Amino acid sequence: MCASIAFAKDYSGRVLTITGEPVGYATVYPIDDPVTGTATNDAGEFHFSSNLPPDSKVIVSFLGYEKVELPLAALTDSATIILKEQPIALEETVVAAKASKQKNKRKQIASLLHSVYVQMAKDFSDNNAEYRIVSDVRMDSEGEAWGMEQMIARVVNLPYIGYEGRDSVQVQGLYCKRYFKQSIRQLADTIYKSNTLENMDKNMRKMATAIDSGVIVHKALWQAGNIRYDFDKNSSDLKHWEVSNESEGETVLTYTESKNYLGIVKYSIKRHYILDSQTLSVRRFSERGELYVNIPFGYKLNKDQLQMLNLLNMGNNQIEKFRLRKANGVVSLNTIYQRRDGHLYILEKNLKADALLTGTKQMEIPTQVRATQRVTSLKIENVQPMPKSQMTRRVKREIVEIY
Repeated sequence: MCASIAFAKDYSGRVLTITGEPVGYATVYPIDDPVTGTATNDAGEFHFSSNLPPDSKVIVSFLGYEKVELPLAALTDSATIILKEQPIALEETVVAAKASKQKNKRKQIASLLHSVYVQMAKDFSDNNAEYRIVSDVRMDSEGEAWGMEQMIARVVNLPYIGYEGRDSVQVQGLYCKRYFKQSIRQLADTIYKSNTLENMDKNMRKMATAIDSGVIVHKALWQAGNIRYDFDKNSSDLKHWEVSNESEGETVLTYTESKNYLGIVKYSIKRHYILDSQTLSVRRFSERGELYVNIPFGYKLNKDQLQMLNLLNMGNNQIEKFRLRKANGVVSLNTIYQRRDGHLYILEKNLKADALLTGTKQMEIPTQVRATQRVTSLKIENVQPMPKSQMTRRVKREIVEIY
């Protein structure tokens, strides 16, 4: 180990948009060793050390921008890396989709749904698959990024053996970095010392059958958009489906559902299956959910929840009492697939979530979450389920201050 450290080299650079704006909290990591990677600061600057060969590939990415892949050697002279804007797939689909004249013909819809179901059975393997992923979750409040967590993880997909026929997902966190801004580090330390996170940890561990709570967010993102299960479950309800053509060579199949519970809870879900028009294979899957909660007399939060809201509020207004009255949220999820040996496997997931919490006395707390999960390697042969001891093992964490 000492020898590898001695030969490690320093790499640095700056990440900007095409207009010259710095990209804060962009991730920079070698594909072969994501743990040595880092995140950019508010000025878009980064630096890290690595002992990998100079031709090793490095990923530079941020949600909403095209991923850049370049050799490690390109970062030896403080390179400037430009990210080009790229809207996530759901936004492209919603804007481009045009209603088809055939959408209300139930027989054609039924026939298409059946054909897509048959194709999914061919495309998605019933064999276990093991992924190595880099999962980034970033949170903003009032337009300012305050922190990010990056998890290096191992994921095992077990098709159709989960609850009600869902794919079961096993996640083992291998390494974790939590990035904080200096302005809120003290407040975060206070919450750590008060055992707030540990108390939440215990509750979440019970909910997730003792999985390390730090992995739960990353596992939930990977599990979201269980494409085969949702399609199979809803394909018989024809009134919720319609067909639209996004562009030449692609067909967009859309499922829409909405519920209203006494005006207190309202939600709607729209799922887009972006298909190859000839083969009907899925190229991308997008899901958008909207939630509105109105609690007439408010909901009293406990001490742990209040302390977490203090962190989200960045210490500007200490929230001693907060009774939740309203909550509005929009979540957009996208999944992109890769083909390997005739079957489809996940290549990338990304998520956007925007929420506004309103309490008594019109106190408002806006929050935004941005997340990406990228596959760095895929194993599809002789994949075995993980023993429970691996999933429940505490993940090694490093707290990193964004300089």
